[in-house]
Parts: sequence; C-alpha cells; structure tokens
Amino acid sequence: MSSELQNDRLLKALLRQPVDRTPVWMMRQAGRYLPEYRATRERAGSFVKLMQNPDMACEVTLQPLERFPLDAAILFSDILTIPDAMGLGLYFVKGEGPKFERTIASARDVDALPRPDIEDELGYVPEAVRRIRKALDGRVPLIGFSGSPWTLATYMVEGGASKDFARIKGMAWEDPDSLDRLMDHLVASISDYLNAQIRAGAQAIQIFDTWGGVLTPTHYRRFSLEPMTRILENLIREQDGRRVPVILFTKGGSPWLEAMAETGCDALGLDWTVDIGEARRRVGDKVALQGNLDPAALNASPARIREAVAEILSSYGHGSGHIFNLGHGITPQIPPEHAGAMIDAVVRLSPQYHQGSG
Repeated sequence: MSSELQNDRLLKALLRQPVDRTPVWMMRQAGRYLPEYRATRERAGSFVKLMQNPDMACEVTLQPLERFPLDAAILFSDILTIPDAMGLGLYFVKGEGPKFERTIASARDVDALPRPDIEDELGYVPEAVRRIRKALDGRVPLIGFSGSPWTLATYMVEGGASKDFARIKGMAWEDPDSLDRLMDHLVASISDYLNAQIRAGAQAIQIFDTWGGVLTPTHYRRFSLEPMTRILENLIREQDGRRVPVILFTKGGSPWLEAMAETGCDALGLDWTVDIGEARRRVGDKVALQGNLDPAALNASPARIREAVAEILSSYGHGSGHIFNLGHGITPQIPPEHAGAMIDAVVRLSPQYHQGSG
C-alpha cells in the first residue's frame, strides 16, 4: 500500500513536527448533520446496515471531504462493534440510541465472553479501511478508532446509554475483580481490532474514552487509564515506514492530563471544559493536543464561530502540536455551513502561528 500522502499535516502535528497551519478535522464529521449522509443511511435501511457495508462506509467517510478542506478522514463505524461481535446483540432504538439484548451482570458472564476473530466477525471494518484508503489515494490520512475498555464496558453492563452508571459503578465498588477481568477481555479484543485497522491502512488511531470522566480518580486509573495504557503497549506503532500516532480522548479527563500524557500516546484529545493553553502548560512537550471548541458553539453565527476559533488558536499559541477539533462530536442539528465556517477560520487564521515552519 502506498504511503505517499499529498497532505500529511495531521500526522506531522500529532508528532509535534513543523506544519504550515493547524490541521483540522471533526469528531463525527461523517454524520447526521450532513444531508448526503442521511440520504445514504436511508438507502442502507439502518445505521447498522450502513456501518456493516464497506462500500457505503467508504462513501460516507468521504462525504465531508467533498464539502470541506479537512486534513483527515475518520473511518465511519461505531464504538460498539466489539461488544456486538462478543454476542451481546447490538440494536438501536430511535431517540434512545444503542441497546444490547444481553448484558454483563456477573463474573460468570465475563468469563463466558469470547475473543472475536476480527477478520471473521468484524471483517467489514478492516475491509472498509482498505476501500477508504484506496478511494482517498493519498489525499489525506485516515484515522481508525475504537472505544476505550471502560466506555465499552459501560454499555455492556448497563445495556445501553446511562445517566448514572449505577450498575457498572456498583460493580467497580463491590466486585472490582470481575470488572478487572472484563477489562482484560476488552484490552485483548480492542488491541486486535485496532491492529487490524492499522494493517488495513489506518494511519492514525483515536481511542474514545467517552465515559472516563464519570469515575473517581482511583477508579479512573484502574478501570480506564491502565487498560488504555496496555492497549498502547500492544499496538503496531509503525506501518509503511511511518509512525502510527495514537490520540487518547477522555471526555471529562482534564483532571488527569498529566497521567494520560505518560501513557505512551502521541496526543491527547481535550473536551471544552479545559483551556487549551493551560493544558499545554501542564503537559509541556510530551504530547500534542487536539481540540477543543465546544460543539454547541456551532449553533452560533459564523462570525461568532470565527471568534471562538481565534480564541482557541491564540490560547494554544505558536508552534506545532495542535490539531483543531471539537471538544466532542458535532451534533445533528448543526447547519453544515457553520461547520464550514469553523474549518475556514482554522485554515485562514492558523498560519500566523506557524510562521517559519512547515
């Protein structure tokens, strides 16, 4: 597979190498805010059918790149593919999100979990990666991803989305050894899954720890950070003669930035609750930083969006190591032109912070 990239701005910034401007992409950039995505999903018949069809997953991955001068594509998939492949029965309820037919409620349930064969049971994911890489033809790099062990476990134990995480937090307090074993299962399967994506052509990886921020500091380290660190140790970190950078993103993770920076990751994703300049001072030159515009800011006028982008660029300051992104995924009601205003502002305003570089 060719490693020739016409635009390697993202990969350079993730490794804190000089760039001509700050690269930009968006979490959920291929998604419901785009009418062309909604049309493809309608054609597919359901989200799951869309996700499991490599040609359609390729199509929607590329859609935002046709609209916007983005510096990366991100694989179109879902974080819950692994629990589904473990036999828990993923389905979606309109207005309620993902659900599982079976849940993990005991040590016996944990021990009964299989380790999925990625190319067999989840083969549609690496196949989508291969097709996307071919279709991109070196235009921009492709980001692969997974949910974190803790985040996947929350859905597996709760049976779906949760407001208070009572079941899994109860397990963390009452039966932590069973939860440790569940983490062991997930570390192994996520490592297999991400390495399959890298072998298929993913050029950077993001681990989404969506729910790490609900934990106590002690439980965060045990059930979120430590399992993610083990995944990092298992990953292929060089492919096609290039380093494969890894971004760790814990929503609500600002209390633990220094600890996250010590995991061996290349970059930290930031939500909108921390000032990016302060985060840069805290982690120094250990890692790059990604973020961190509040997704709700995209409800504002394009002029206000440009001001908000300018504030974040200014707060980070001069030099490489910043990847502009939202602090979480773009929400469905956002007008595409507002996303475009954000991206355009990064393209226009960021070169002044990279003068003499790139």
